[in-house]
Amino acid sequence: MDPGGRMEPAGRWQNLPSGPSLKHLTDPSYGIPREQQKPALQELTRAHVESFNYAVREGLSHAVQAIPPFEFAFKDERISLTIVDAVISPPMVPKGNICKELNIYPAECRGRRSTYRGKLTADISWAVNGISRGIIKQFLGYVPIMVKSKLCNLHDLPPKALIEHHEEAEEMGGYFIINGIEKVIRMLIMPRRNFPIAMIRPKWKTRGPGYTQYGVSMHCVREEHSAVNMNLHYLENGTVMLNFIYRKELFFLPLGFALKALVSFSDYQIFQELMKGKEEDSFFRNSVSQMLRIVMEEGCSTQKQVLNYLGERFRVKLSLPDWCPNEQAAEFLFNQCICIHLKSNTEKFYMLCLMTRKLFALAKGECMEDSPDSLVNQEVLTPGQLFLMFLKEKMESWLVSIKIALDKRAQKTNVSINTENLMKIFNLGTDLTKPFEYLLATGNLRSKTGLGFLQDSGLCVVADKLNFVRYLSHFRCVHRGADFAKMRTTTVRRLLPESWGFLCPVHTPDGEPCGLMNHLTAVCEVVTQFAYTASVPALLCSLGVTPVDGTPHRPYSECYPVLLDGVMLGWVDKELAPSIADSLRHYKVILPLEMPGWLIVSLRPYSNKSSLYFKLFYFVVTFCSTWRPVIRYSLIHELMIGHFSQIFMNIAIFEDEVLAGVTTHQELFPHSLLSVIANFIPFSDHNQSPRNMYQCQMGKQTMGFPLLTYQARSDNKLYRLQTPQSPLVRPYMYDYYDMDNYPIGTNAIVAVISYTGYDMEDAMIVNKASWERGFAHGSVYKSEFIDLSEKIKQGDDSLVFGVKPGDPRILQKLDDDGLPFIGAQLQYGDPYYGYLNLNRKEKTAFFPRSKENCIVDNIKVCSNDTGNGKFKCICITMRVPRNPTIGDKFASRHGQKGILSRLWPVEDMPFTESGMVPDILFNPHGFPSRMTIGMLIESMAGKSAALHGLCHDATPFTFSEENSALEYFGELLKAGGYNFYGTERLYSGISGLELEADIFIGVVYYQRLRHMVSDKFQVRTTGARDKVTNQPIGGRNVQGGIRFGEMERDALLAHGTSFLLHDRLFNCSDRSVAHVCIKCGSLLSPLLEKPPPSWSATRNRKYNCTLCDRSDTIDTVSVPYVFRYFVAELAAMNIKVKLDVI
Repeated sequence: MDPGGRMEPAGRWQNLPSGPSLKHLTDPSYGIPREQQKPALQELTRAHVESFNYAVREGLSHAVQAIPPFEFAFKDERISLTIVDAVISPPMVPKGNICKELNIYPAECRGRRSTYRGKLTADISWAVNGISRGIIKQFLGYVPIMVKSKLCNLHDLPPKALIEHHEEAEEMGGYFIINGIEKVIRMLIMPRRNFPIAMIRPKWKTRGPGYTQYGVSMHCVREEHSAVNMNLHYLENGTVMLNFIYRKELFFLPLGFALKALVSFSDYQIFQELMKGKEEDSFFRNSVSQMLRIVMEEGCSTQKQVLNYLGERFRVKLSLPDWCPNEQAAEFLFNQCICIHLKSNTEKFYMLCLMTRKLFALAKGECMEDSPDSLVNQEVLTPGQLFLMFLKEKMESWLVSIKIALDKRAQKTNVSINTENLMKIFNLGTDLTKPFEYLLATGNLRSKTGLGFLQDSGLCVVADKLNFVRYLSHFRCVHRGADFAKMRTTTVRRLLPESWGFLCPVHTPDGEPCGLMNHLTAVCEVVTQFAYTASVPALLCSLGVTPVDGTPHRPYSECYPVLLDGVMLGWVDKELAPSIADSLRHYKVILPLEMPGWLIVSLRPYSNKSSLYFKLFYFVVTFCSTWRPVIRYSLIHELMIGHFSQIFMNIAIFEDEVLAGVTTHQELFPHSLLSVIANFIPFSDHNQSPRNMYQCQMGKQTMGFPLLTYQARSDNKLYRLQTPQSPLVRPYMYDYYDMDNYPIGTNAIVAVISYTGYDMEDAMIVNKASWERGFAHGSVYKSEFIDLSEKIKQGDDSLVFGVKPGDPRILQKLDDDGLPFIGAQLQYGDPYYGYLNLNRKEKTAFFPRSKENCIVDNIKVCSNDTGNGKFKCICITMRVPRNPTIGDKFASRHGQKGILSRLWPVEDMPFTESGMVPDILFNPHGFPSRMTIGMLIESMAGKSAALHGLCHDATPFTFSEENSALEYFGELLKAGGYNFYGTERLYSGISGLELEADIFIGVVYYQRLRHMVSDKFQVRTTGARDKVTNQPIGGRNVQGGIRFGEMERDALLAHGTSFLLHDRLFNCSDRSVAHVCIKCGSLLSPLLEKPPPSWSATRNRKYNCTLCDRSDTIDTVSVPYVFRYFVAELAAMNIKVKLDVI
């Protein structure tokens, strides 16, 4: 285990609990904070935290080196600005403030709704005409800091210290705090980096004449994560077009130009390289000759001429200074857009040749297309990666903004270039604070280049702490991308076999995001550290790989090309390849220092018929790919495998599946294919699959105990279950993640019986006595942030919290400081804060909008960022008691959701021979069609656990047909003196007679969901109306009406209730009385005549038709107001509406 409390991947799954236990609940030391945090929970956010750590340390220095010097002309001088170094500091109080504690902690930022951020400082080197003039240290803005990262002030603190700073003892981090709200950057699925993917896309035919659907695509990514997408297109005439994107624009370049510009080889040498392995293919030979002929026809015979030709055409788009020669412009283009992950042009040349060979193999049907939806061809975009890409782009745009600021200043005054003036101008550059906050607050990406993404929205989500299970799932979620949700095809949503062990097959939402939003399995990890592979090429050569510029012993057609992280290394004999692959996998285990543990060794085998894959011997030591541990059989050692190698391996699940000489690896445990949340479902292998999917969703909507620091939090809404319990039946993974700290339900005695008829269609009856004793009682915490500085105009500083002495409305309700007492009960109409205007001696009291009674739980007085804020900003937290009422939603842990239909008096409930009365009556019709057998087993297991004082292990796949769960728990029940099948004789609570049937009764863990009637009911008599149509407005929050739509209208028509229909749609909606001219039928022409002079005796004014110039033809009609509006709209379009009044 490393010092940060993180487990090493190999030993992480060795110390799993043997089974669940209730011992620690009675352990006196249970409430005392541990010495170290629990590594299992810290592991869940590891991908987020470590990717951010890499981004702000090594990644930032790589990014700074990759930003090219920004050159521009100013008053006939060539000025060059280069960022040489950049540092992000931990969150600190700004200098010049007097305070004891200089560090800012996350709890404070949540409390006063500010951003948890650190200072970004850069060293800018400036040069005039190529002569360096010095370095200026410049503040570029504030960037958000991820909680628990190395830059966070909570990093490496033990639980005791975390509690002192108002955090959870098991705080996991992995999120940002933006304006007091916890935000998580989503992990997105991207195409696998630096790997040529063969694709067939019919829409590519529309890119131009002669284009076909065949292409080879590559997502090139550098060390500092800058990404560019690049395609090779196959044309009908056999030539190839290279296509790349620069600043969101699409560019096309014939492949011959690219190959000739990259290397100074002769045409024959280029021809030979492309023909490797395809020497006999005459069509390919002609195509290659044709591609090289196109370049010659443009008069480009040497590398220099090609570079000059390309630079001349592309420099318009590259925004380079005028003195930059064409060759340099072309080199800049190749550096920024083509195979950017490779350092040298020769490597780029060999890579493009390999891609070309793969493209022709695809077009001729020699290899199949690679599925872009398969996990093999995908990787995960980690939050640190997005953060660094965005930071790099914004630093580049900051340099551009300096030139603009300098030009603006030069227009007004005469500016000489010296250190002092430059420092002033640097302060005018665009700040990085706002763009970062905008990105994280909205999830929208504002970028000139698009950063190589397919989407620019939905990149961030709120890490809402509805309950702890939901909070965990945010960090294990991987999303395919917002664009795929709009697609009509279902191929992107399919569950592919390659995902086994990496993506959970159960934990995905139903509905629109189904299959697009997936969750990583519990054992799956994302690589976040960069592994250096300098020693691998030498090792490969010693094992028998021929370097890329050498010639192998066998013809190329009988060799595999060897790739390492997107670099073409050489060729290997197809007979040698399997033994080399085996040796490398062996070295990974026995030589972990020389061979990176994250090395995927993948041999794509060769076959004579139309091969499934383009033959390839492939190694990856890649960032952001997903990994999982399995046991290597020959060494009995835990080994990490990637999905690239998994598809060519034989992995057993159970011991009895092992085939000697065939099986090489075995799963750590059978439930390693499930996500963290799916692992909490008891006996999930006995349930129908959709029910497990529903439970994964409902587990995230449960009222529970989301956190232990209610006093320090000021979230908009928090739920809390008053008396949660530890489940008696649970998988051991529940204990592994220590979920007893954050329980989400109650053990209830459930009888399966159809009783009273109030339990139809999933409704359930709850024992009123259980309810009175606190069954599923809970409360909602609502916080309101009140800032007086927002209520007044700028510069006015006269508002303070307070009350006017002797005001009868607020007598004994508010304190002298204008705030309520903590613990005060507020009813509808009670004021909950007041403030005074000192200048105008005015007082104002505010009343809550909600009609629910609540209790003032907490009041925090907040200051500002600099710490000199006056008593102007407070946060009031109110607690709303929410005990179960009719219509509230409950669910078991098996996707069996139901509504509380009646609180039935205990004296009328059925009871057992021992006098026990069930808490919940569950309708037996909920079982047959849903097949949730896991719930029946849980009921028996819970009953036996309560009898014997045990806690049963409900981990899936522990029971089988041979080792039956029914027999195991049946025997336990029998030993406790109960029926083997979990049934009992019940007596009717109404008649006292024994019921004829045996009733199945046991203990089931029930969850109360957050969907409550109090939040949903809507009622209105009269109220606000829409200003335009005069119809009642919609929406519960604004006391709006309920829409009486077309289908409701049809129902009333079918019943023949015409008066009721008329009342609903006319009288109660927008009835209005309008004047109409009977002669011309116009609604618009009758106008009220001018008022008479004051001395006149005439008082009643008539309506006059302006068209007929008569007042005796005017009549009044009742019409919907929206019709009058419609007539006016049509008149604006020159359409006349004429009414026939009968």
